[in-house]
Parts: sequence; structure tokens; C-alpha cells
Amino acid sequence: MSEELQVEDVRSCFLSSEQFAKLFEVLYGLDYEVIGPTIDQGAITYDRLTSVNDLPRGWTDIQEPGKYRLQERDDDALFGYSVGPHSWKKNLFPPVSTLSVADRTDEGWQFTEVEEDLPKMAFLGVRACELAALKIQDRVFLGGAYVDPIYQGRRVQALVIAVNCTQAAATCFCTSMKSGPRCQSGFDLALTELPDGFVVEIATPAGETVIEALRTQELSEDQLSQATAARQQAVDQIERELDTTDIRDLLMSNLESPRWDDIAERCLSCTNCTMVCPTCFCSSVEEVSDLTGDHVERQREWDSCFNMNFSYMNGGLVRNNVRNRYRQWMTHKLATWIDQFGTSGCVGCGRCITWCPVGIDLTQEAAAIRKDSQK
Repeated sequence: MSEELQVEDVRSCFLSSEQFAKLFEVLYGLDYEVIGPTIDQGAITYDRLTSVNDLPRGWTDIQEPGKYRLQERDDDALFGYSVGPHSWKKNLFPPVSTLSVADRTDEGWQFTEVEEDLPKMAFLGVRACELAALKIQDRVFLGGAYVDPIYQGRRVQALVIAVNCTQAAATCFCTSMKSGPRCQSGFDLALTELPDGFVVEIATPAGETVIEALRTQELSEDQLSQATAARQQAVDQIERELDTTDIRDLLMSNLESPRWDDIAERCLSCTNCTMVCPTCFCSSVEEVSDLTGDHVERQREWDSCFNMNFSYMNGGLVRNNVRNRYRQWMTHKLATWIDQFGTSGCVGCGRCITWCPVGIDLTQEAAAIRKDSQK
């Protein structure tokens, strides 16, 4: 698990493209399972990688509200895209987890807890907004009195290899949330891609162990200048904004705004925004039996506040319409999350905007509520 260090605390070097290709051998030699970006079903997703050839070389993503498509680049960049539909959440907080099992025996029911054989995972290609999301999920699952053992077991073994953004999508607004696009902390290694290799920032002993197994070079002034310019390019491309000034009080004092009805007419309550969000953590627990009824598993599954039955209690639904469910999601993400965890639940990755089938943009909705409240 990456230590909380700042950029000024790290040392830097240059890793050629040829040596970067050997990174996979080094990671597998250290018993890491490498998870990173690859192309699957027309999108850049996170999956198991075996070599540099699995990366989306020469591809980028074009994103708009409700739209996503891949497009070929005019170079061979390996990380020349922003973020896709997957986040690292699925590797640390799996969509389905078996918590315990029960088997009927001659002596009665026998209950056992499930012990996972957890792999050491190396996350390759983590963006700055995703580092911020990991920090938020750490607070949710590890920071309180009750620690989630499934998340903890996976998180403490994870090696984080971040990649600084050199381009931004039209749906990105990480600058508003102060979460990017520069990787500041929470990584073991951070890379900035140049045409002939990578500027590498080494922040932890675990990161140092990996780099020591590769042949690196001292950074030149030209390489430092190129890296700075490449990172600034992403900053300059970000146009979408979310005004966070007193946003908690703004939303909580406008719970009856007519804007919620306007949103409800468009929202499909499909749960896409919560599924792609890197910080949403709602779940439910189900008892799943085999056909004989002699084996039962207690499973935790991802759930969503957009599902009608998620608010079911005491024989009724607390949020029985789309208006209430969208309002619950947005006010929790941007307002009451601050009460619970001391931070916003949004990192500005823009996934909820891109993957909303009707293109609802929470930055626009927050701005509309602010404008209405000022009239």
C-alpha cells in the first residue's frame, strides 16, 4: 500500500521504452499480478496484462456526455487516453464477494468464513483522479472503527504505478476537485510518458525495488522540460468546471429545488453513474443457495442508490421515485459525504457524465441549482 508522500519527496530518473517493456518481467518476478489498461469491446478497460503488447498502444478515447469511442492516434503512445469505464475499485472492492458459507451435514449446519488466497497486484496506469479515489475509499473501508477485511487484504499488497495525464477528455474536471491531472501522492512510482521513454518518480521502497531491477538513466534538463510541457497540456485542455464554493450548504438548502424534477424527467435510474464511479461503495448482502439447498453462500454484491429496492425498509420504500434517488446520489456525493468522511466523494474523473446514457452532467446540474438559488 502506497505511502502518503508528496512529489517533492521523490527522486526521479529516466526509463527508456526498451527498459519499460522489461517492467512486466520484473513485476512478475516479484510475484505481482499486473493489472492495467487494455482494449476490450471497444473501450479501454483494466484487466490482467502479460506484456507491453497488451497496452492500448496508439489509441486514445474521445468522450462527451453520453458518448465514448476509441480513435487511433498519430503516434505510438501507450497511455495516450484519459479514463475508461473501469476503475481500480473492482480490484479492491470486488463486485461479488463470498463472505461465508454454510453446509448441511449429518451433525447439522456447519458455518465457515471464506479465506481468500489474495494475489499481489500491481496497478499500472493509475491516474491522479484515481489516486484521489483510492484515498477516499481507504478512508471509507480502513479509516473508521470498522475495517473491511476484504478491502484491507487486497489494498495492503497493492503496488501503485501511476501515470500522469498528458491529455484530458472533454468530461474531465479534476482541476475543480484539486485531484489532478498531476499525480501528487499515494503512488509507489509515477510515470510521465515521452516519445522515447518515461520520466519516473520513485516515492516508496517498494517502488525503489522495482526500479533497481531496471536500467535507468539520469534525467536531462530537456527531458524534465518535455515532461512538464506534456503534463501542462492536460491542464490546458480541461474546460469543464464544478464550482465547489459552499457546495454542501448549497445543495442541502435546495432539497426542494424544481431542478430535481427536471433531472428526473431525463434520468433513467439505470445505475451507470454509480457503477463507473471510482468511489461509490453501496452494496447489499444476499443468501445464495445451490439447487439441493444443502450449500448456502452469503455474498456481498455491488448495489446502487438508484435501485428502487435499495431504500426498502420496514415494509416500504424510502426513495420511491427517480427524483429522490438522483437527489440522494448527488447530495451524498457532493455534500453529506463531507459530513461523513471530511471530503467530497467526487474526484472529477467525469465517468458519470460520459457513461450516462442521456448525458446528464452533474457539473451543469450543480451550476443550475446555484443559479436558481441566486435568483
